[in-house]
Amino acid sequence: MGPVTLAAGSTRGRAAELGIIRAEAERGPSEKATEAQRAKGKLTARERIGLLLDEGSFHELEPLRRHRATGFGLEARRPYTDGVITGWGTVHGRTVFVYAHDFRIFGGALGEAHATKIHKIMDMAISAGAPLVSLNDGAGARIQEGVSALAGYGGIFQRNTRASGVIPQISVMLGPCAGGAAYSPALTDFVFMVRETSQMFITGPDVVQAVTGEEITQNGLGGADVHAEVSGVAHFAYDDEQTCLEEVRYLLSLLPRNNRENPPSVDSEDPADRRSEALLDLVPADGNRSYDMHGVIEEIVDEEEYLEVHERWATNIICALARLGGQVVGIVANQPASMAGVLDIEASEKAARFVQMCDAFNIPIVTLLDVPGFLPGVAQEHGGIIRHGAKLLYAYCNATVPRISVILRKAYGGAYIVMDSQSIGADLTYAWPTNEIAVMGAEGAANVIFRRQIAEADDPQAMRARMVKEYKAELMHPYYAAERGLVDDVIDPTETREVLVSALAMLRTKHADLPSRKHGNPPQ
Repeated sequence: MGPVTLAAGSTRGRAAELGIIRAEAERGPSEKATEAQRAKGKLTARERIGLLLDEGSFHELEPLRRHRATGFGLEARRPYTDGVITGWGTVHGRTVFVYAHDFRIFGGALGEAHATKIHKIMDMAISAGAPLVSLNDGAGARIQEGVSALAGYGGIFQRNTRASGVIPQISVMLGPCAGGAAYSPALTDFVFMVRETSQMFITGPDVVQAVTGEEITQNGLGGADVHAEVSGVAHFAYDDEQTCLEEVRYLLSLLPRNNRENPPSVDSEDPADRRSEALLDLVPADGNRSYDMHGVIEEIVDEEEYLEVHERWATNIICALARLGGQVVGIVANQPASMAGVLDIEASEKAARFVQMCDAFNIPIVTLLDVPGFLPGVAQEHGGIIRHGAKLLYAYCNATVPRISVILRKAYGGAYIVMDSQSIGADLTYAWPTNEIAVMGAEGAANVIFRRQIAEADDPQAMRARMVKEYKAELMHPYYAAERGLVDDVIDPTETREVLVSALAMLRTKHADLPSRKHGNPPQ
């Protein structure tokens, strides 16, 4: 594939030649390659960009770039774009930078020219202060170009890290991503995957079988469901590319362009003072009864609409983006319907990363507490629940965005402190009259404090029941924390939305400085 030669003795002729070359670059390698892409149930790179960006807004960069490598037949194959399409456009009218691997060209494999194009668009996104979306569908490093291709990945990783917390970075997995290539998505803020057609792994099934003897398919090893449910690598998983890219657009509508801006606000038709009588029935006063925290979130947020992050991983905690009074907020909430809402290793990691993301991009954090504690067990202790739980504690303590906590029911022990209690810097802490703030549950506390009296009693069970009742009356009544200034107010559950909207409006101009330092050393 080479440049078209015309009798171009005039500017008009040269312009015509340019048009032919551009058409060739946009068309891609061949109809056969396009058919092969569709046979796999996948769209082309340009079709994907068209779905992601506002219609007609895409401006391509370096469409005529070609590699300069020789050997292994590469000198005879020099297609335009070199297998990656880069440029910028708009999503809901705001600038977004994008690069998309074209699997039809060298299987989307990364070579030197390919990598240089990606480096350039990443640098432009950082300089312009606009989000970067990568549409990944590549076979890894271009083997024929050797170490030059590997160096290209290093440049991408370095820029991913430099952009972290500066601009939103979103990785959309629409095909294979193996080996070192998988580390770029892992460094970004959000990872989207499509079932059946996208996979991520460091070593593929063949290598796994050769080394360990384990037999597994590509989807079984690194498919969308595996990473959405088991590993936690993927934040979102969808059945088709169209839905996936539409949800990427929705996510972008909730994020600022960069860390110097606030998220976009909208005029909400949902009244700020809307009462919710349903909350009185959604949350049982009996701490032993379960309920679905999703129902509470729906009642509080604008139009019952929110975007849950990591919906299927670590389901004992909910992380979601939503709007309250038209303003974007991040919601962290225990989920009593899953493992009673306890904190464990995975829940701590999930919530910590979400809190860090919200803080980086000026998104206020609302925490809904109903937590009975950390999950006990040998596996959790040996797995490092101390250091993993400390990640969530560090993230909250380090966050300078507005932080509001609402204690719905249980708030026991260290888990209560970790979940953005007033003592670690929450700006405002509210409690429902069903709150149970304590070092531990009444039964456990009574067994410790009144062990001797219970053991020596003629009727130990009756004595235990009496001591439990006494402990609740003295230390666990709903107003104990409020009387000591540990919560700012006890509120009617039906007024939760109004209280939150008002508090967020007051905190909108919050300014907090961290100590001067190069960076912290968070627990790993």
